[in-house]
Amino acid sequence: MHQIIIPYINKHNNEPLTKEEELLVVSSFQLKKLRKKHYFLQEGEVCKYTGFVIKGAMRMYSVDENGIEHILHLYTENYWATDRESSIMLTPSRYNIDAWEDTELLIISRAEMLELMEKIPALVKMFQKLDERNAIASHRRLNSSINSNAEERYKEFAENHPQFIQRFPLHIIASYIGITKSTLSRIRGVKK
Repeated sequence: MHQIIIPYINKHNNEPLTKEEELLVVSSFQLKKLRKKHYFLQEGEVCKYTGFVIKGAMRMYSVDENGIEHILHLYTENYWATDRESSIMLTPSRYNIDAWEDTELLIISRAEMLELMEKIPALVKMFQKLDERNAIASHRRLNSSINSNAEERYKEFAENHPQFIQRFPLHIIASYIGITKSTLSRIRGVKK
């Protein structure tokens, strides 16, 4: 399982990890398996781990007072799953993260990750790049939700995340892009 995360880290750096660094990474991450619909994090818990998805699909969402789910993030292979606010601030999470499919993750606690980053500067560089990309993606998503109509939002989503269309049902995709399932069905019907 660890043979997936090492190439991922190397892909995001100019120089590959040394053998010693690889061994540190392998010894720091633990395998966690989640069955479909089982939680990685539940609302009200403090997020103790970050997970690197090696197999499966997950979602991060909140549930409003009417019982409606609002999808914040979708995760498939090679995505990092966590609630950073809860993990950093040690506050109860406002979100749930659960497995949409049977999922396997490599998990690490925040303290272990910080220790690992002190020993492996390449991880600091990798997470800096990922944070920059995440900030850009978040701004684009926010701008899209403010300035784009439903069809434009779906088109952008489909172009940027084609892997999610195959893995998640319409109601989850609709929630992620901030439209109703019936609107998404209509848009998809028009496109065919």
